Amino acid sequence: MTVGPLRKRAFLIAALCLAGCLLWLPHPAAAEPPQWSGSIKSLNIYGEESPAGLFPSYRVSSNRARLNMNWQPGPPDWRFEAALDHQYLWNDPAETFDLPTEGFNRHVDMDRTWQHGGHDASRLQVDRLNLQWRSGPVDVTAGRQAVGFGRILISSPLDVIAPFAPDAIDTDVRSGIDALRTIFNYGLDGQLGAIAVWGEEPRYDSFLATWTDNRAGMDLLMIGGRLRGRAMFGAGLAGSLGTLGLKGEFSIHDGREVGEIDGDLHDTYTLAAVETWYRFDNGISLVTEYLYNGPGADDPEDYPEVLASAPLQEGLTYLLGRHYLIIAPSYELHPLATIQGLVIYNLGDNSALLRPTLDLSLADNLSLQLFWTWYTGDQPRVVASALLVEPRSEYGMLGDSGGFFLKWFF
Repeated sequence: MTVGPLRKRAFLIAALCLAGCLLWLPHPAAAEPPQWSGSIKSLNIYGEESPAGLFPSYRVSSNRARLNMNWQPGPPDWRFEAALDHQYLWNDPAETFDLPTEGFNRHVDMDRTWQHGGHDASRLQVDRLNLQWRSGPVDVTAGRQAVGFGRILISSPLDVIAPFAPDAIDTDVRSGIDALRTIFNYGLDGQLGAIAVWGEEPRYDSFLATWTDNRAGMDLLMIGGRLRGRAMFGAGLAGSLGTLGLKGEFSIHDGREVGEIDGDLHDTYTLAAVETWYRFDNGISLVTEYLYNGPGADDPEDYPEVLASAPLQEGLTYLLGRHYLIIAPSYELHPLATIQGLVIYNLGDNSALLRPTLDLSLADNLSLQLFWTWYTGDQPRVVASALLVEPRSEYGMLGDSGGFFLKWFF
C-alpha cells in the first residue's frame, strides 16, 4: 500500500476517534440544542471580450446554499461544528470556469461533484467538521475548520494558509481546511499557537507556530515553520497614530522545487505590505495599502511563468507583478445604502483594476451588491501571425465585467 492511502486511512481513523469521543460524552438534560444558521447567495457576472481576443465574452452564475450547525453536546468545554455547502455553477461559453478545488489544504475527500453538461456543474462539500475543546487557557480544534492570520484587511502577507484574493467579491466565509490547532492563551491578549494542516499530498502538509500579543496598544504577530514544504517566517504589527490606523506585515519563504514544473520561480521570496486606515470628518473611510509581491515579476513578458508557478497555483498570491498600490474607499449614503470602491494599481506596468460597488440592504439579513469592474493597461501584443499573444500589462489582458451579488442569511 502506498503512502497516500496510508495517510488517508490514518486521518480517517483519527476523525472516527473524534466522533467517538463526541458520542461518549455525557449528555445532561441541560445540554444546549444544536444551533442552526445558513445562507443563500447568488453571484452573477457578465464579462466583455478581452483585448486581442484573448478571452471571449462570458456570463457566469454561481449560486450557493449553506447550512451551519454548532452544538454543545454536554460539558461547556466541548463544542462541535459542522457545515454543508452546495454550489451550482452555470457559465456560457461552456466550461469557461471550473468549480474550485481544495487539495492544497484538505486531506480527506468529503466533496461530491456533478457535471450536468458543458454549461453547468454542482458541488456538495463538507466545509466544516470539527470538535473544539477548551480547558483553562488551552483551546484545541481538530478537523475541518477555518483559519486566518494577519491584520491587514485587503491582502495580508501573514494570511498564508487559505487567503482570499484581493479582488474577491464573496469573502463572508473562509474555506475550511483539515487541521489540528492548539492555542495557549496568556495574559489579557497573548496567544501562543501551533497548527498542523494536511493536504492531499505529503508535500502540501504545513506545520506552523503562531504568536500574538498586545503591548502598549499595539498588536504584535509572528508566524513560522513549514508551509507546504517551504520554510517560512513572518511578522507584523498593528496600531494607530491618533486617528490613523497603521499596519505592517512581511513573510519570507524558501522556494520549493525551484525552476521545475509547478515549482517556485525563486530560491527565496518575500511578501510585505503597509496599510493605513482613516475616517474623514465627512464620513468617508479610506484604506490604502502598498504591497510588495515577491513571487511576481517585474517584466510583463514573465507573467505566464508566474501564472504557472506554485504560489499562484496554490493561492498564496493572486497577483502577477511585484509592486502594488491598493485603495479601498467607502461611504454610507444612507443607513441602507453604502458605496464602496476598490483600486488595484500595478506600479510596474501601470495597469489597474477599478471596481465601484453599491451595497443595498433590502430587508433583515437580505442584501444586494451591484458592481462593475474596469481594467486599464497596455493591451497584449499579437505576434507570430496571431499564434502567440505577448502580455504587456497585467490588467490590460482582461475585458471589463459587472454584475450583482444577492445574499440572504438565516
